[in-house]
Amino acid sequence: MSPQEYVGPFRLLNLIRTGKSCEVWEVMNDSSGERLAIKLLAGDAVHDREELAFMKHEWQVGRPLDHPDVIKIYDYSAERDCVYVSMELFQSPNLKQLINQGVEALAPLARSFILHAAEGLSYFHSQGWIHRDIKPDNFLMNARGEVKLIDFALAVRRKTGLARLFAGKTKIQGTRSYMSPEQIRGQPLDERADIYSFGCMVHELLGGKPPYTGNTTNDLLNKHLRSPIPPLQASNRNVTDHYAQLVRRMLSKKPADRPQTMADFLTEARSLEVFKVPPRPMAQRTGE
Repeated sequence: MSPQEYVGPFRLLNLIRTGKSCEVWEVMNDSSGERLAIKLLAGDAVHDREELAFMKHEWQVGRPLDHPDVIKIYDYSAERDCVYVSMELFQSPNLKQLINQGVEALAPLARSFILHAAEGLSYFHSQGWIHRDIKPDNFLMNARGEVKLIDFALAVRRKTGLARLFAGKTKIQGTRSYMSPEQIRGQPLDERADIYSFGCMVHELLGGKPPYTGNTTNDLLNKHLRSPIPPLQASNRNVTDHYAQLVRRMLSKKPADRPQTMADFLTEARSLEVFKVPPRPMAQRTGE
């Protein structure tokens, strides 16, 4: 699309990122001058029933949410071949992009990021939702260390009581490098599945790579199900013993062995130092 084009009342200003089925644009409402972001279905996705359902679901999940560490969702529109959700503009890279640039530069912000991301996810859980796609791609972070949890397309309501007892197998959805064993098996999920995924993300943030990699899809999924938990300190010897143990518990195969809620994780994480030797900002190390 040309930057001179319009989507509904919005003038397209800048393409922020592209995905398999969506584009995220910075836009302006010419009548008010307000700048927002829109997540726009692109290409053949506008005719795909599943993608249309994902987009509407994300709006329905996100519209009531109100937390500084969670992206704010505003409106949904589906007219002809133009389907989008509008949201607050937070034009910052996602954590995956930042990790790919090198985790050493992220180290001074790591503790703050983890706590803010955990607070956003804890709030999300408190509203009755399981995210099911917690990964570095779905957290944005700016240079000031502000964080936003994004992408609610796969979120499901937490089942309790009889609903959980009689729930059958669910469709296996998520991102393979971060999926909990119970998510891989299609079992009913609670917040502890997101806690496992969060642990995978923290392992990658501090160690530079996810806990498990594989040559094939089955190889990767089997490692989540059966392989020993890799020691975080093998990837980063500067991580403290207590923090490495906390991450290790998050990656437990059995949900009962993990922190039971993100609030539990936060209580413990706030009391711990991440690094043995506090990392200095890059500018201090280079003398800039």
